[in-house]
Amino acid sequence: MTAGATAAIATFRDPAGSLKIEDDVVKRRVKPERAKAALGFLRSPLAQEWVRQGRLIPTIESHDVGETGSGEILLEHPRVFFPSYPWEWTPGAWVAAAELTLDLCEALLGEGLILKDATPLNVLFEGTRPVFVDVLSIEARDPESPLWLAYAQFVRTFLLPLAAYRYLGWPLAASLQKRDGYEPADLYLYLGRAQRWREPFRSLVTLPFLFEKRSKSSTPATKLRQRPEVATAVLRRNLRRLRTLLGKLKPAGRDSRWSAYPESADHYTDEDHQQKQAFIRRALMQAQPRQVLDLGANTGVYSRIAAEAGASVVAWDTDPGASERNWSEAAEKQLAVQPLIADPARPTPATGWRNREWLGLLDRAQGRFDCVMMLGVIHHLLVTDQIPLPEIAALLRDLTTRWAIVEWVPASDPRFAELVRGRDDLYGHLNEAAFVAGTERYFSITARQQLKNGRVLFLLEAR
Repeated sequence: MTAGATAAIATFRDPAGSLKIEDDVVKRRVKPERAKAALGFLRSPLAQEWVRQGRLIPTIESHDVGETGSGEILLEHPRVFFPSYPWEWTPGAWVAAAELTLDLCEALLGEGLILKDATPLNVLFEGTRPVFVDVLSIEARDPESPLWLAYAQFVRTFLLPLAAYRYLGWPLAASLQKRDGYEPADLYLYLGRAQRWREPFRSLVTLPFLFEKRSKSSTPATKLRQRPEVATAVLRRNLRRLRTLLGKLKPAGRDSRWSAYPESADHYTDEDHQQKQAFIRRALMQAQPRQVLDLGANTGVYSRIAAEAGASVVAWDTDPGASERNWSEAAEKQLAVQPLIADPARPTPATGWRNREWLGLLDRAQGRFDCVMMLGVIHHLLVTDQIPLPEIAALLRDLTTRWAIVEWVPASDPRFAELVRGRDDLYGHLNEAAFVAGTERYFSITARQQLKNGRVLFLLEAR
C-alpha cells in the first residue's frame, strides 16, 4: 500500500485479534482474553533476543483501546519493507521459513509456550532473512500434553508443498490456491505404488492417508496426558523428526532455461560485460538509491551489485531456477537481496477474503522504490507479452519514485530477432529513437552508454 492510501485489512481470521496496515505502521488489536499472554511473551528475554537477532518483528505496546477499559490492547510493528507471500518464494525461502518456524517452536518449549499455528504466512523476509511476524501465534501450552496441535498444519503448508515440488514437479506458486496447504490425499493419487512406501512419502502421505480413511469410522481419540518432562521430551523429538523430513525435502539445484544465462550469453563479450557492470556501478553511485527493484533480475548479478552499493534490493524474475540461484548466492553472501518469482506482465493478484488480505504484487510495489533496474527485459515485454513501449514506461514510472536504470535492446539484436520470429514488420521500427520517444513523457536521460553489441544503457530520472 502506498503512503496515504486507505488501510487494508491484512488479517481478521485470528480469534485473538485483527491487524491492519496504515502507511508504514502495522497495527494489531489484541482481544482482552489474549492480551496478558501476548504481553508476557513480548516482554520475555526470549522475545527480546529474537528481536535483537532480527528473527522476530519488533513490537511497541500501545494503550488500552477498548471502550470503558475493556482490556483490549494495541500493538504496533514496523512494516516489513516489501511483504512477499509463499506463492512468490523460491524453494530456498520456503526452507528458510520452515527452519525459522521450527527454531521458534523449539525455543518456546523452554518458556512453557508453543505455536498454535505453523504456516508460511506467519513469516516475511528482509532480504533472505526470514522474520516471524505473527506474535499472536504464540500461546501458553498445556505442560502435560505431548501434542503440538500445529504439527499437521506444518506438514500441510511446508512439507507437502516442498515434497510435491521436488518429486512431482508441482510449482510452489500453486500454494496460492491452498491457503492451508495440501492434504495427503492430494499427493497420494499421483504417486506410484512403490513411491508411496518410500520416504519421505511413506511418513508424509501414505500412512496419514490410510490412517485418515480408517479413523473416519472410529471413535474420537482421548486426550493424551503425560508427565510434564515426558511431554516436553516427546515434543522435542517430534520437532527433530520434522527437521529430518525438511532436510530430505531441500530441493537440489534444478537447471532451467535461464539459470545459466550469465555464462551462456554469447551475445555479450567480456568487454560488454565489463562495460555494463561499470555503467551500473556509476549509475548507482550517482543515484545513491536506498530501495532498488531489479525487474527481470535473472540470477541476480546486478541485484548483488546494487546491494553491495548499499541498497536493499527486491529482485523479480519469472524463472524459478534463476531466482533460486539468485537466492542461494545472496544468502551465502548475506546480501540485502530478496529474490521473488514474479512477473510484472502477469502480476500476482490480490487474494484472500474480498481480495483484501494479501495485496497484489503491483499494489505492494507502487511508489516503494527509489530506483528500478530493467536490464535486458524490455524486448521480452514488447514481443513476448505484447506490451506497448509507452505502457512499459508508465509502469516503470509507477514503480520508481525517482531513478531507473534501463537496458534498451534494439530490434537488430540477435535475441530480439529470436523473439520476433520473422515478424519484423511489427517490430522492426523499434530503435533507440523509438525508446526515447516512448519514455520522454515520464523520464529524462541523465546518462547513456552504448555497448559494442549494440545494446544501450540509460540512467533515467523521473520528471
